[in-house]
Amino acid sequence: MASNSFDVVVIGSGPGGYVAAIRAAQLGMKTAIIERDALGGVCLNWGCIPTKALLRTSEVYTNMKHAEAFGLKAENIGFDIDAVVKRSRNVAGQLSGGIGFLMKKNKIAVIEGEASLKSNNGSTPVVNVKTKDGEKTVSGKHVIVATGARARTIPAIGLEPDGKFIWTAKEAMVPDVMPKSLLVIGSGAIGIEFASFYNALGAEVTVVEMLDRVVPVEDKEISAFAEKSFKKQGMTIMTGSTVEGLSKGDKSVKATVKSKDGRTSEVEAERVVLAIGITGNVEDLGLENIGVKVDRGHIVINEWMETGVKGVHAIGDVCGPPWLAHKASHEGVICVEKIAGLNNVHPLDTALIPGCTYCQPQIASIGLTEENAKKAGHKIKVGKFPFQGNGKAIALGEPEGLVKTVFDDETGELLGAHLIGAEVTELIQGFGIAKTLEATEEDLFHTIFPHPTLSEMMHESVLDAYDRVIHS
Repeated sequence: MASNSFDVVVIGSGPGGYVAAIRAAQLGMKTAIIERDALGGVCLNWGCIPTKALLRTSEVYTNMKHAEAFGLKAENIGFDIDAVVKRSRNVAGQLSGGIGFLMKKNKIAVIEGEASLKSNNGSTPVVNVKTKDGEKTVSGKHVIVATGARARTIPAIGLEPDGKFIWTAKEAMVPDVMPKSLLVIGSGAIGIEFASFYNALGAEVTVVEMLDRVVPVEDKEISAFAEKSFKKQGMTIMTGSTVEGLSKGDKSVKATVKSKDGRTSEVEAERVVLAIGITGNVEDLGLENIGVKVDRGHIVINEWMETGVKGVHAIGDVCGPPWLAHKASHEGVICVEKIAGLNNVHPLDTALIPGCTYCQPQIASIGLTEENAKKAGHKIKVGKFPFQGNGKAIALGEPEGLVKTVFDDETGELLGAHLIGAEVTELIQGFGIAKTLEATEEDLFHTIFPHPTLSEMMHESVLDAYDRVIHS
């Protein structure tokens, strides 16, 4: 096989792309990965990881401000925003370097440059790469597009980032100044995480959400709990509202906000964060050259991540929602194992994908909400357990939260689990395992949860659904 000829060529090195490349190499395929920026993609460099580093800082800062509650003394508490950002960037840099190590370990060729697919007339796909040293072509029996996505903008009404007053998530991670006031447009995971970070550090935060509740993909009860908590923390929440336009001044931005009942108001803030969704990075990839179908900014694929064009596959955010790193990684594994012809490959079941939001308090969920379970025709049983009934939560000084479980009344199947509170992004994997193993309420009844832990609340919620709760 020629040096520029591979079994698998992956375009993009985010959590979908680099995992797909590693799995392909593990299965004995000669593999190359093409990256135009830094290894790890948006997730490791400008998304999942550095934002969690920022949020950890805000969490520690919040705890420091409440030191007296723990019998401690902390005076003259403050922060250095440049140092906060530097720590976040160092964390991202360390992990990006780790991906480079993994590429070498697995003998994966790393090609730096901009990739585009060339017409192949049904033969082996050919990729053109613009590198700093010129252009080169590589071929792969299989090409996997894993180029991710970027923030959606609406230039017509001024909802377009300028890098100074109007930020995307990228600018919000490396602020030039610590704003005294911040307007966040959109209350999904990205928007509410930045709202939480800046609010904790003292900014006056306003969140505008078009739908009738914050974190709208979550269970309604969790959304209501979250909104109450955010308001208690000092955030201004404007649901059922849209930003009709932005106007920039010398030091701030004014937003015209229209509520669903037609009333308009003005919100002024030093900075604005756009978090109104994302769109796939499908441009300049040459998809049109070979007939890959794109629908509303995302590549169209089947259950095996095939595009319909022989030898060309796509995974992750570029293919549409749910826009989650762990979903992209699993798609990468499924895609490669299907290419390799393994017998035990199964299509991805989206009902088994947990979602996490790392605000304060944290939010995590998996499966159907109570409302959607009813809409799907299930007769259900619902269990709930509050954090304030859990000894570990009280000892941690984190008594605010709720664990909610939804079961099918006839079969005992766990349909969904919805959590809000301290460390729930770590707890949700327990329900993920339960759903993957198709555990019933009986299986969960007999599972022994250690004491004292936050995980005990998961057990209590299951018991509550069947009128067997102990501590409530």
